[in-house]
Amino acid sequence: MNYTWADAVGNLGVLLVLGSYLGLQLGRLDSRGVAYSACNAAGAVLLLVSLTVNFNLSSVVIEIFWLAISLVGLWRHRRRAATRR
Repeated sequence: MNYTWADAVGNLGVLLVLGSYLGLQLGRLDSRGVAYSACNAAGAVLLLVSLTVNFNLSSVVIEIFWLAISLVGLWRHRRRAATRR
């Protein structure tokens, strides 16, 4: 197996998604906070980039939903912050 740039990008995405989940479980990240949703969104985007090279339909589907859910979290955080002003 050759380790390509797509593998590196995908692995970085995995680290972001798993790192945010670990941070949540350890109480270092708030599930309603920007950092948690942003790390999940960035991880999903990086995984989608890697999947353009090594396509897998099931993985693409889950990453699209992971990204959409993360964007909902970011949108809700922004809406909450705007109502506090």
